[in-house]
Amino acid sequence: MATLPLKKISLFIVACAIAIALLVWGITPTPVPVDLIAVKRAPMDVTIDGEGHTRVRDVYAVSAPISGRLRRVKIRVGDAVRANRTVLATIEPASPQFLDARALARAQAAAKAAEAAQALARAELERVRAKLTFAKTNLRRARDLFAKHVISERQFDQAKLDVTIQGAAEDSARAALNVRTFELKTARAALIAPTDDPEGQTTCCVEVRAPVDGKVLRLLRQSEGFVERASPLFEIGDPTRMEVVVDLLSSDAVKVRKGASVLLDGWGGQHPLEGVVRRVEPYGFTKVSALGIEEQRVNVIIDFTGPKKTWAPLGHGFRVEAHIREWRGEDVLQIPIGALFRDGKDWAVFVDVNGTAKLTKVNIGHTNGRAAEILGGLADGVQVVSYPSDRITNGTDIVAR
Repeated sequence: MATLPLKKISLFIVACAIAIALLVWGITPTPVPVDLIAVKRAPMDVTIDGEGHTRVRDVYAVSAPISGRLRRVKIRVGDAVRANRTVLATIEPASPQFLDARALARAQAAAKAAEAAQALARAELERVRAKLTFAKTNLRRARDLFAKHVISERQFDQAKLDVTIQGAAEDSARAALNVRTFELKTARAALIAPTDDPEGQTTCCVEVRAPVDGKVLRLLRQSEGFVERASPLFEIGDPTRMEVVVDLLSSDAVKVRKGASVLLDGWGGQHPLEGVVRRVEPYGFTKVSALGIEEQRVNVIIDFTGPKKTWAPLGHGFRVEAHIREWRGEDVLQIPIGALFRDGKDWAVFVDVNGTAKLTKVNIGHTNGRAAEILGGLADGVQVVSYPSDRITNGTDIVAR
């Protein structure tokens, strides 16, 4: 009977010990799993990034030299052309315009008036010729009479003068007839109806030739039709002379220097391309962003420096992403930008000290969007927490994933 209470007491003690152990286990904090990364020394680049496009350095716009009817263009985009030898297009005289009823009536009346004027001029010429014939007959008679001393010398001179005057009158009448004849042709030309028959043209044609060696970049007009003088037809350039244009914010453009090295990626190739800044244009322009914000932009011109075969697949207007080097350090103490966070006005990180997160303030220098230069507060090789969550505070137990 005395052993029964002892067993119950033993079971009670064991149950209490288990409960206490579970309670201690439940209130003991579990280490937070984190990603750790070491502070290291390595080369570091600070770049100004922007999106740009390729373009042929010298693009020649070919326009119509005269107004007329453009024949259908047979050349295509990408075709090679030779300066002053390749015929790009042919322009022939345009057909006359249609005449409405009023204009047609006026043109017909003008033609009839010109016909009448021509007939009048022809009659005047015949009248003058008759008078000239009479004057010549009278001169022969006067010459015979003067030789027989029947008329005076003055009368003989008068007969010669009459012949001269009538000869000049005949020339004048003939010229007047020519004028009326050409006026009639002009009036009849206004009655010529439009036609699509090129054989009906008396003049043909003007050939538009390539101004330089290169390739056709754009075909602005292909179908046959009327074109005005100076209408753009083609754009021609040499794709072996390529450059890159990147428009940067003016606040970034002032940091770019001529001769700065550039890496170009995002163009579709396996490896980035190399380039160098040739010019920062001195003129800015306003551009509206996708968010509807007006921004002042500046064009930066970049030349390729690598072998031509590396960027040969690029054409006019291809998209690229440019990374213009602003600063470079060869041996820089740095950490990924994701390890940094703000602690008041200071930058800070969580350092792994024997499984415990320790809040450590740091001084940073250059940043490039991927890493930050450490000027003070950390040593090489120290492990820091990458992208710390809100579960981590100073003194939190942590464990590496």
